Amino acid sequence: MSALFEPLTLRSVTVPNRVWMAPMCQYSAAAEGPDQGAPTDWHLAHLGSRASGGVGLALVEATAVSADGRISPYDLGLWNDRQQEAFARLTRFLAGQGTVPGIQIAHAGRKASTERTWVDRGAPLAPGQGYGWQPVGPSPVAFDEKHTAPDELTVDQIRDLVSRFADSARRAHEAGFQVVEVHGAHGYLINEFLSPFSNHRTDAYGGSFEGRTRFALEVVEAVRNVWPEELPLFFRISATEWLTENPEDSREGWTAEDTVRFAKELHARGVDLLDTSTGGNAPGATIPVEPGYQVPFAERVKKETGMPVGAVGLITEPEQAEAIVGSGRADAVLLGRELLRRPYWANEAAAALRATTAARWPQQYHRAV
Repeated sequence: MSALFEPLTLRSVTVPNRVWMAPMCQYSAAAEGPDQGAPTDWHLAHLGSRASGGVGLALVEATAVSADGRISPYDLGLWNDRQQEAFARLTRFLAGQGTVPGIQIAHAGRKASTERTWVDRGAPLAPGQGYGWQPVGPSPVAFDEKHTAPDELTVDQIRDLVSRFADSARRAHEAGFQVVEVHGAHGYLINEFLSPFSNHRTDAYGGSFEGRTRFALEVVEAVRNVWPEELPLFFRISATEWLTENPEDSREGWTAEDTVRFAKELHARGVDLLDTSTGGNAPGATIPVEPGYQVPFAERVKKETGMPVGAVGLITEPEQAEAIVGSGRADAVLLGRELLRRPYWANEAAAALRATTAARWPQQYHRAV
């Protein structure tokens, strides 16, 4: 049996293989009205086709815990009953295909209120422009010269957001999800708190490593308290901001060393897997993009903490994915763009690796197998 197609059990959930669908925003929810933020037929087709294609776990895209936490007005949200009911339709279909349904809950922070990526390259929407609104963040520092400077969150507002993450996690369970992932990567709100590059606070939520990680750990504890003990909790992190790796970049940011230290804190609080990505918070950072370029960060966390990890980033070929999992560098691979191009990648990989008994082709497609 191929290592890539060995099941993986986390708490009570057994994922049938190690080929997982990464969360990818589709910007296809209603921007206003009673169905604001609810998944649509597009989401059912998008996620359902990858489930039919054999992925072991499908993580729904970044789903906002509040309206102002969306990246764009067209993002998914999970803060009311109507959204929850619409998500239940998705989870039923995914589970029916043998895929574990998961969801990433998030708040966009200072990177909120933008256009869809195919409209003006996802340009920021100023408050009052179209469906735009005023973003918030740990400090009143804009992401770049095009973005609106966020309002600095008060301590009371921070505590309210912690509660909102917990409420969305509770709703996710009621909607049928078996995995919930807290989004702490790519320059969104939790990542903004973690990094000295974007967090300039001088109170209990800033300054030291302990201060900057406080919000993230409070969110994790609140989510773990409402998320069933028998179900796994993931955390997605940007393991580095690619600042200290470049001697010509003098900016201070989050580092790989910080990630290892933080991973131990997460694991102690009931996080079962670290979904390990990089970048997104420091514009203009030099990133050495090449196949598997982010895998070493996942490997380091696994080696130094013993925590299960997922690897991401330009993983495109079955043999490449097999080598990552088979060598123990990561426990699973999460595919993004490659699954957009090839929805049935997982089943195709099973054939390429001669693990055909692990393929999960729908019965309706048996004539093509």
